[in-house]
Amino acid sequence: MNLTINGHHLDITPAIRDYVESKLERVTRHFDHVIDMHVTMSVDKLQQKVEVNVHLRGKDIHVEAIEADMYAAIDVLADKLDRQVIKHKEKRYGDRHSDAIKYQQPAA
Repeated sequence: MNLTINGHHLDITPAIRDYVESKLERVTRHFDHVIDMHVTMSVDKLQQKVEVNVHLRGKDIHVEAIEADMYAAIDVLADKLDRQVIKHKEKRYGDRHSDAIKYQQPAA
């Protein structure tokens, strides 16, 4: 997985970079087919905005979060992204097992 972190009107410190990497590890725990992630952080007056574009096998997901604190915005973004990746995984792989159970013959 390739991870790119950019700052718009913001310097990316090693602490913020480590925090983002640790929060986005959750996504790879749920879904192994993540190709790359592009994270953009920006500051606009009193709003801290974090956006991420995730390129998965079969789909691209875009999530953004706006909060007063950058770390809070990263937390909200990680939660939103986690929900969307799980939803994508369930849509993609959810029907495979239910068909096998439905068509299974009962034992005689």
